[in-house]
Amino acid sequence: MAVPQNKVTKSRRNMRRAHDALPGGNPAECPNCGELKRPHHVCGACGHYAEREVLAQSDEIDLDDDAA
Repeated sequence: MAVPQNKVTKSRRNMRRAHDALPGGNPAECPNCGELKRPHHVCGACGHYAEREVLAQSDEIDLDDDAA
């Protein structure tokens, strides 16, 4: 079983982990509504992708009273 011969100090351990952080996001502006969204994803605010609507928003859907 592998056992460290010497203690790894907190400083050395943390210096090794200095490059493990995740990079920040790269948000892009939606061409339809102007909200920030992830690249190559559907806009959560308006439901558009590549300048066409792919998701109908909940305020646009008309449900019957008895169906809900």
